[in-house]
Amino acid sequence: MLEFQQPPKEYSDVYLEDTDALLPKKLDFGTRYAFFSTIAKGGKSLIKSCKDLHLNRIICYKTLRSEFENDEIEQKRLLREARVSAMLQHPNTIPTYEIGRDNRGQYYFTMKLVHGYTLREILDYRERYDLTQLVDIIIQIGQALAYAHAHGVAHRDIKPENILVGPFGEVLLLDWGLAKVWKKDGTASEDIESPNSVLMGNKSMTGQGKLQGTLCYMSPEQIDRDPDISFSTDTYSLSSVLYEVLCGQTPFDGDTAQDILNAVKNELPPEPSSVTKFKVPTLLEDLCMKGLQKKPENRPGNMTDFVRVLQDTDWPLELLK
Repeated sequence: MLEFQQPPKEYSDVYLEDTDALLPKKLDFGTRYAFFSTIAKGGKSLIKSCKDLHLNRIICYKTLRSEFENDEIEQKRLLREARVSAMLQHPNTIPTYEIGRDNRGQYYFTMKLVHGYTLREILDYRERYDLTQLVDIIIQIGQALAYAHAHGVAHRDIKPENILVGPFGEVLLLDWGLAKVWKKDGTASEDIESPNSVLMGNKSMTGQGKLQGTLCYMSPEQIDRDPDISFSTDTYSLSSVLYEVLCGQTPFDGDTAQDILNAVKNELPPEPSSVTKFKVPTLLEDLCMKGLQKKPENRPGNMTDFVRVLQDTDWPLELLK
């Protein structure tokens, strides 16, 4: 089973002194949050933990890095991410609490702070986990995506680093910063990324090795910046994650980012069963390979269909280890 270290007691325990503390007569929202501590730095954003003094809980606080605070495009992206996260209220997404401006007028939003391991960290120790545990993670992420698609949102950044598994069975899909939404009349919204922001942003944030890994999960149409991109891009990306779950390696590899880009656009990966010592159920392999088809219309019809196949899998006893 998945094993986790528990968060520090001050992050999790509930005490009467906290639950019954009186609120000030006059609330000052400018001093609501205190005890900040940086927990992650993105290419454009900064993520901190802090204490909400009104509710006496430790939460997550996201804002832009100082060099991007006055960048109108990055401000718009942060607002979109906060609102998409808040509007998608599903058990496998992280709740967003508040959006606002700090005492300097800069945007921020707050959300639930969850402790756990990313799927990347789990896959680094693939042999410790049986296939049913890992596929259950894929199912729950698929449920979150089916919900998002039903509400008109494509995630566009599905990868193991954006999947968090918590100590109490939580499986959460993170980072809606690249989400695609459409206008009420069905036309595509303007793209608030610069032409190379997906690639260069990841490169500056995680380095060349991580950039190449990220490219492995991008669909061909996402690489081509297809204006007609659909929810099927998420099907491709989740199939790439499933591929790695099944055989312990990404669908594509290469010495350079361009090698991987070319492979994603022009090649099909070998079947998982041909490159791994693990036993691979035929049904899962077929689903994975169908999800990795270059043309969106050749992939599973929708995320609900994709998840249904995963749920209907009959697990032979020999595959549980």
